[in-house]
Amino acid sequence: MHKTLDISEVVKRSGLPASTLRYYEDKGLIKSVGRNGLRRVFNEKVIDILASISLGQLAGLTLDDIGTMIINGDRVQIDRNKLTAKANEIEQTIAQLSAVCEGLRHAAICPEENHFDCPKFLKLLHSASQHTKKRNKL
Repeated sequence: MHKTLDISEVVKRSGLPASTLRYYEDKGLIKSVGRNGLRRVFNEKVIDILASISLGQLAGLTLDDIGTMIINGDRVQIDRNKLTAKANEIEQTIAQLSAVCEGLRHAAICPEENHFDCPKFLKLLHSASQHTKKRNKL
């Protein structure tokens, strides 16, 4: 049998406010296993579930996406295809941000008096313009 924790202990261990825990329970992401007076009681596995939710959010997954990977509020079943797609998306974002960072660093030290005379700066502007066009088509 797993140890149980009341909501105050889950708050302390997870760093999440009780209101977030109640919200996650309402959404079906976690589940309490009972009550101790007025306090919700959770299986200690809830700490791992909450860490999984935090990791998913850090990766940019929505709570609905994460919810599809949590079974009965007490275990995680990873959707490998969804995680692979998200990892690919993150890699693309990193590549775009790296290019922007490089362009900004160049613009900051560019010897041209007018940045519009700098071929590298113009390339950055063109790239930004193309990205905006693609984003607006979606």
